Amino acid sequence: MTERTVRRWLALVLLLSLAAGSATAQRKGSKNPLDKSFDALVDTLLAEWKVPGIGLAVIKGNEVILLKGYGYKDLEAKAPVTPQTKFAIGSVTKSFVVTGLAAQVKAKKAAWDEAIRTYLPDFRMYDDEATERMTIRDLVTHRSGLPRHDLMWYGSPLTREELYHRLQYLPPTREFRSYWQYQNLMFMTAGYLSGKLNGASWERTVKSLVFEPLGMTTADASVDDMQRSADYAFPYSAARDKPAKRMPFRNLDAVGPAGSINASVEEMSRYLRMHMAGGSFDGKEVIAKGDAFQMQAPQMVMPSAPPSPFQDAELGHQQYGMGLFVTTYRGHKLVHHGGNIDGFSAELSFLPEDSLGVMVLTNLNGTPVRDFLPRYVYDRLLGLDRIDWNGRFKERRERGYARQDSLQKVAAEKRKTGTQPSHALADYAGSYEHPGYGRITIGASGNQLGFKFNSFDMPLKHFHYDVFETDPPEGNRLELKVQFHMNPDGEIDALSLPIEQALPPTRFEKAREKK
Repeated sequence: MTERTVRRWLALVLLLSLAAGSATAQRKGSKNPLDKSFDALVDTLLAEWKVPGIGLAVIKGNEVILLKGYGYKDLEAKAPVTPQTKFAIGSVTKSFVVTGLAAQVKAKKAAWDEAIRTYLPDFRMYDDEATERMTIRDLVTHRSGLPRHDLMWYGSPLTREELYHRLQYLPPTREFRSYWQYQNLMFMTAGYLSGKLNGASWERTVKSLVFEPLGMTTADASVDDMQRSADYAFPYSAARDKPAKRMPFRNLDAVGPAGSINASVEEMSRYLRMHMAGGSFDGKEVIAKGDAFQMQAPQMVMPSAPPSPFQDAELGHQQYGMGLFVTTYRGHKLVHHGGNIDGFSAELSFLPEDSLGVMVLTNLNGTPVRDFLPRYVYDRLLGLDRIDWNGRFKERRERGYARQDSLQKVAAEKRKTGTQPSHALADYAGSYEHPGYGRITIGASGNQLGFKFNSFDMPLKHFHYDVFETDPPEGNRLELKVQFHMNPDGEIDALSLPIEQALPPTRFEKAREKK
């Protein structure tokens, strides 16, 4: 090597060294997108949306770059949220059901496209074709043909097995596999099946197949267990123009696989990292990469709605994978699932092609903050033009209030004034039964009727003729009109009510008194 060549080589090394040093200095001096201004933004959202507390995790690559609690887990005691504070994650639980099943598919205990009756011979739906042909994949992609039928289980005293056996009495609204309809009872059934495959309960199954491999040592699947934890959040609701108010915990044990898991944001960051890594965690395969891909790949196209002011142009068409929604956000593939249950709202969200993920846990009932907070994170980390998501959702909230007021006004105008019930109130009293939904009890005391169904117990107010309406206490969403029917002999023998909004009113037959 000549002296001239050596000098050129040394000069090149020096130039590369200086360039690398400059790049390092630039990285060190670069502005952190999730800095104090971001913390201030979150604090603003807490105040403006009356959210008591938030647990937030942000993942970039395989690294958790933000793990933090904001606000309060206990608003009255001003006890702060920590990364270890447990929240109910609601329907994010559904992805855990599929993850557990994926582990069982990996172990050759099940197959996605095998008929359910292969594993559960007593499985039965209202529709014979669905009974015979329903597969595990069908259960976890919302294509059973059933509408929600949520009031069958919400607040019900029935066990999981009793709910499972009553599926056969629930009519569908669509042909099997023809249409996407969100369905909690099918995920309950998927979890029930997962437990049977493991010879244990679903709770023990998800713990051994998902929690333990990920080191989720404090996660549980019942609010009863949650309230025995060292660090957990209380549930809250916030009615319009009123401050946040603590509400009771809702036990979901019977329908647990549809939404009963409780976990901290620190533990949920582990779960999210596993899915972002294609089914592996810290170098160990939890589920097969192909099954992780199937969870994140479209399985059902969701129905389109006409354009409305409640839609975001930045989101692509929604599709459903297996326990996860699949769409795009500003041109980037987005996989996500939300969770809402009494007093808690959550959102699991990630951009798989950008290796970015966000986990949001809140202790406020139905807050949209969980929906748009991840968008702020993505906009900052991707260097996109900033959008005032808070302002947009506040405008949307006001339009929602106006629409709600308009609907209530229209409903009130439909009332025929000056009418009376056809019978004495005592004639309406009794038990009314449906093979799927169970029993509604109507009581009569003086000039007042009472309505009792599952855990709901409230007065019935006369609306017109033989139609009465429930009078729920604040925070109770069960607002229904109940119509009583009489037979040709003039006896009250049935009632009907829109217990499932996608179907005509459901008829409950009055039980005959034993003589």
